Amino acid sequence: MSWKPKLLPVAPNARIQVCSSAMSFRRDSMYVRFRWYGFLKNLRFFDAFLILFLREMGLSFLQIGVLYSIREISANLLELPTGILADSFGRRHAMMASFAAYVASFLLFYSFPLFWVYALAMILFAIGETFRSGTHKAMILEYLRLKGWEDHKIAYYGRTRAASQLGSSVASLVAGALVFYSGSFRIAFLASTVPYVLGLFLFATYPPELDGTRLERQGRLWRTLRETVAETVHSLLGSLRNPELWRSLFSSAGFAAVFRSTKDYLQPILQTQAVMLPVLVSLSLEQRTAILVAGIYAGIHALASLASSRAQSVCARLRSPAQAVYVSYLLGLALLCVAGASAWLRLPWLAIVCFVFVYMLQNGRRPILVGYLSDLFAHQSMASGLSAENQLRTFLAALVAPLLGWIADAWGVGPAILVVSTVALILSPLVRTRRTQTLEP
Repeated sequence: MSWKPKLLPVAPNARIQVCSSAMSFRRDSMYVRFRWYGFLKNLRFFDAFLILFLREMGLSFLQIGVLYSIREISANLLELPTGILADSFGRRHAMMASFAAYVASFLLFYSFPLFWVYALAMILFAIGETFRSGTHKAMILEYLRLKGWEDHKIAYYGRTRAASQLGSSVASLVAGALVFYSGSFRIAFLASTVPYVLGLFLFATYPPELDGTRLERQGRLWRTLRETVAETVHSLLGSLRNPELWRSLFSSAGFAAVFRSTKDYLQPILQTQAVMLPVLVSLSLEQRTAILVAGIYAGIHALASLASSRAQSVCARLRSPAQAVYVSYLLGLALLCVAGASAWLRLPWLAIVCFVFVYMLQNGRRPILVGYLSDLFAHQSMASGLSAENQLRTFLAALVAPLLGWIADAWGVGPAILVVSTVALILSPLVRTRRTQTLEP
């Protein structure tokens, strides 16, 4: 007897979620601007050296974990309110507020090497994250809806996300050069302010219709404030009654939390490999680390860009977004387990290879998840819904980061990665996504 998956009842206006390999959208000026946003947003020159920078400033792994937790808790508290504000008052203004908060955060990291200042900088960084996360995706999805290109959201978002990873690749090379010639990781924060100031000018060119449902001034009063916010919240709560949505949210947020908490631990692994290399011995450890980190991260993000642009094809091969989401969840955590075990056994080269594939998988998985979740949320609450997913991710990351740091201080980076990824893998049956029929908004 053959087993067949159970599907939800088909309503008259339902459609089955499928992955089409076809692509029929025009690469117009907004497509170019969306890609420029992704490129500028990922020119964070400090990303490849963040943990190494904090270690250089004398922080333990536990203190670093606490800083990460402060960032995630702050983002958790602000995520849903900022998503609602973006949907209600205008997404362009939310994005400009986001980039302004980022710039303030970078300047604090550069200027004041104190733990409590770093904590404040993390809070400002979280403000930037919460105003941005979900909001720009909602703008892209709103643009596709207005153009009638909704069926191509995975391909479209995948290609705009590919520009982000290209930005990360370029940022890694530039950051490596900055660290090599300055001899310190601090300069990367000051350099990161430049692309974010440029981003502020980019958002000023976005058309008003991408703001979504927003309030308008009528005399001195905000017209229909209570009704607009109430509609957004009602639409969001209605979407959250779908059990498949909850499984998808935990699948997305759970993997992203583990990835977000562990990915920077590649940096000390690379530093270990730099020490072991029998070349460039005349250079300082910082210079050797800068060369290796810049080269590896540039390659990682170039491959991640390729994976993101091919997300539609991968999804088509796995027949449904739900299947692609679950398979990528299992594979990614298995790779992290191997990475942790390899670092523990002093095989840094194998851990590095595993991290390369995890980066590729995460960036190929993300466009599929955004397309999948967008079918489960009404377009009126898209920014709020995607912000709810980010809120869940930040909550889980806030729990994972200090635990990861404590284990790393006690037993090493490898065991820390192995323990966290193994626990997430054990819980995988709880987040298994299924192919479903979803109602048109």
